[in-house]
Amino acid sequence: MNIIESLKWRYAVKKFDASRALTDEKITVLKNAFNLTATSYGLQPVKLIIINDKKLKEELVPHSWDQRQVADASHLLIFAIENSIDNQYINTYFNRVKEIRKTPDSVLDPFKESLINSFEEKSKNEIMNWATRQAYLVMGNLLTVCAVEKIDACPMEGFIPEEYNRVLELDKQGLSAVLVMPVGYRAKDDMFSNFKKVRKDIEDSVITIQ
Repeated sequence: MNIIESLKWRYAVKKFDASRALTDEKITVLKNAFNLTATSYGLQPVKLIIINDKKLKEELVPHSWDQRQVADASHLLIFAIENSIDNQYINTYFNRVKEIRKTPDSVLDPFKESLINSFEEKSKNEIMNWATRQAYLVMGNLLTVCAVEKIDACPMEGFIPEEYNRVLELDKQGLSAVLVMPVGYRAKDDMFSNFKKVRKDIEDSVITIQ
């Protein structure tokens, strides 16, 4: 199946087959795809939380506007952002660049100082909005990976972040939940699986300048 056919195959699953589970190999693919996703400056301000525990998934359903996908999917993916991008966070990133690429300080320091100064000038809301945009990049990439891997998914904004943070104690880890994506396999009786996609014509959605 080529990439376009894979994207035609996928849809936002409304009903998962609770009896089917993703293999460890499929979860490993998702973990690696998450970690390889592009983010602004390469800072990776998003963490992926993977929940397989049935009881915990059920506990999150009332905080997800009672959407059963959260509990019935094989795994629940939660995209959480760092609450603080400070000097220490940025220095840790550049230390890793130096370790992996052997880039000298003389090359890294000007960019590092510029980045530190830039984030010091941002308000907390500005930083969290920036980090949230990175979470959308990550989710978009994982949706494509899921399609290629024949993993069904349902991207969701319909949940109460504060309750997720409380139940999962994300505040203690300096994190805030911003997006949710149940993954697994569609139920055979999910009527939405047979709906035709509704999209604009290519001519109406793409502008080509030559």
